[in-house]
Amino acid sequence: MWYLILGIFALGVVAAAFGYFRNRKEEQSAGGPAQVTPPDCCGQHEVCERDALLAAVSQQIEYYDDEELDRFRGTEAGTYTDEAVDAFREVLYTLRPAEVSGWLHSLQLREINLPVSLQDEAFLIIREQRIHA
Repeated sequence: MWYLILGIFALGVVAAAFGYFRNRKEEQSAGGPAQVTPPDCCGQHEVCERDALLAAVSQQIEYYDDEELDRFRGTEAGTYTDEAVDAFREVLYTLRPAEVSGWLHSLQLREINLPVSLQDEAFLIIREQRIHA
């Protein structure tokens, strides 16, 4: 009976050790320990981190044949009309998938908010681009 209890205990210790080392390896490959999410986070961690990296690299505004969108500077993301959303959608779908993250960075630098209804579409394009890149 004691052998059975000791065997189960030993198996638990081995499983805990494997879990610890697996988590540690994942943290190292992710660039360090898990970070606490700020309360005002948008929920799009990968994109936010990418935007932060892009912002650190380039502050120069690049236009993607979308100068007409400058009229939306300062407009809240949830207040666009259907016509305005269509203007953003037209630009989004004429871009190559590799250009979408740069375009979003350009909008950010120009203080133009992407309409809420297009955010999921844009982030999906970026994710698929990363997977296939």
